[in-house]
Amino acid sequence: MSGTDVKLVLRSTRVVTPEGTRAAAVLVADGQIEAVLPYDAEVPEGARVEDFGDDVLLPGLVDTHVHVNDPGRTHWEGFWTATRAAAAGGITTLLDMPLNSLPPTTTVENLRVKQEVAAPKAHIDTGFWGGALPDNVKDLRPLHDAGVFGFKCFLSPSGVEEFPELNQEQLANSLAEIAGFGGLLIVHAEDPHHLASAPQKSGEKYADFLASRPRDAENTAIENLIAQARRLNARVHVLHLSSSDALPQIAAAKRDGVKVTVESCPHFLTLTAEEVPDGATEFKCCPPIREAENQDVLWAGLADGTIDCIVSDHSPCTTDLKTPDFASAWGGISSLQLGLPAIWTEARRRGHTLDDVVRWMSAAPAELAGLHRKGAIEAGRDADFAVLDPEATFTVDPAELFHRNQVTAYAGKTLHGVVRSTWLRGTRIAADGELAEPTGRLLERNQ
Repeated sequence: MSGTDVKLVLRSTRVVTPEGTRAAAVLVADGQIEAVLPYDAEVPEGARVEDFGDDVLLPGLVDTHVHVNDPGRTHWEGFWTATRAAAAGGITTLLDMPLNSLPPTTTVENLRVKQEVAAPKAHIDTGFWGGALPDNVKDLRPLHDAGVFGFKCFLSPSGVEEFPELNQEQLANSLAEIAGFGGLLIVHAEDPHHLASAPQKSGEKYADFLASRPRDAENTAIENLIAQARRLNARVHVLHLSSSDALPQIAAAKRDGVKVTVESCPHFLTLTAEEVPDGATEFKCCPPIREAENQDVLWAGLADGTIDCIVSDHSPCTTDLKTPDFASAWGGISSLQLGLPAIWTEARRRGHTLDDVVRWMSAAPAELAGLHRKGAIEAGRDADFAVLDPEATFTVDPAELFHRNQVTAYAGKTLHGVVRSTWLRGTRIAADGELAEPTGRLLERNQ
């Protein structure tokens, strides 16, 4: 590729690259980054220049944990609305979870249905996780060969009857099969026995709900998962870590060479149990938002690398399912559009940089999924970017969010970091709340 192919140059005094943040000019050709040059480098003849001044040019975020619910529960969410919200929030790639849609992504046939629905609606690049169920071990390799990025399972009830959990024997069977072809199992790790023995009370008190999902449930499930991964030399990923008590055993497993990675989510890192009003079930999720002292330890786990990445676990529903009763309300936080400013607001308060945020929310999720063209501003990657004004603030108004049901635990919060524009393969797809027509591509593993 020669310099004459460059049609676009993006400049900023602050470009976040793998080598750090610096003034730079990013040359884009055919949807890819050709080079990252000094800010005042000569512009190739005929190239258009976009200069963002002091706004920060980030690699587009990669969110590997999104429940789009399409088809089947599109009144909860859908590819059109979810990917618009993602684009507005600086996300350029998402991976869709296999459940809450009908059908779930548990066979190749069901995957094809999902892909057909998503293709005309995706504003950003979109890939798919498969699902591991008690009775679909035979479907795992075909799904892998069809391009899913890995397999999601639950170790406790998922909340929807079409996606049952695995017991320990079924987990071992699925994990052995997945390890046999070098795949990845991503796990909702809460132990059903601990959940069953915890006090269960209906009502509006958040303290009662928190007691019903104890840390021990996470800790034990993760302990068992690590043991299985160690035994089978399998690759596993712990979803939405909320219990900081599990961090020492995860760190020890990593030191021992067990192939385990871990994510947490904006709601666990920015919201606390102490601030949840009774009856405010927009804060309900499983595992739950825990205490402030627990949150402090999660941030320490991010800082030392025990927690690898931050992803949304965007799990929306219709407003009527968020009843004031924590026991019966649907569990899920809607945050797809707000993850970057929510995390940046807390990260800057704790002394972290945007380089850290990019590592957690772009580079590490891309690496987890094997998305080698995503996650960094460097030559050879896709020209996916978010332009952020990190000093600007805004107050969250649910009416201004693009996801389908405008319920969010962040309503009324003032956050730092305004996404000015989002770019997908060198084309601006979102700017100041305006969205282009969908141009996202469907992704498959190892593309």
